[in-house]
Amino acid sequence: MKVVVTAGPTHEPIDPVRLIGNRSSGKQGYAIAKALQEAGYNVSLISGPTCLKDINAVKMTRIETAKQMLIEVQNALPADIIICWAAVADWAPEYSPQKIKKGSGDPQITFTENPDILKTISNHKQRPKLVIGFAAETQNLIENATAKLHKKSCDWILANDVSENVFGTDENHVYLITKSKQEDWRAMSKAEIAQKLVAEIKDYFK
Repeated sequence: MKVVVTAGPTHEPIDPVRLIGNRSSGKQGYAIAKALQEAGYNVSLISGPTCLKDINAVKMTRIETAKQMLIEVQNALPADIIICWAAVADWAPEYSPQKIKKGSGDPQITFTENPDILKTISNHKQRPKLVIGFAAETQNLIENATAKLHKKSCDWILANDVSENVFGTDENHVYLITKSKQEDWRAMSKAEIAQKLVAEIKDYFK
């Protein structure tokens, strides 16, 4: 079965030297891609900017922006499964081709909303059989993640509690939320979470 995984942050340029991004390290998404490959899946990993190395036997595509990620995700279809774990920036600033200089007051930056990759793929004509999303929350974790599940029309959401600054660490705490159940997967290593997700996927396709 073919699986597409997205991982890492996106970087949205303000000018040639500045950008807007987030703290995602990509570790969890890479762990998921690695576990899937080791389980025998055909894996394509579409990654934002990270310091992580390519994974053996995984097709790697590296991008910078949310718009680039959407293009590569659509190019990777058709697929049986997609796991949208990337921390995609919600907004992109209007790009200045020249470095914005200080000294003339606060810069006025105009933002536009980035494409919603998860929602786009959930409603795509080549929609995978299983669409898994990701929600990073600092409060009202279950409530917000459940709302996202329905709003984005995906099948599962992995809700990630980031209130205790898990970025860049080797441990995570996630909840699996589907239309029929909620499971607390407790705090465990990112590799263990990846293995647990692979087991859930295998059960789903039995």
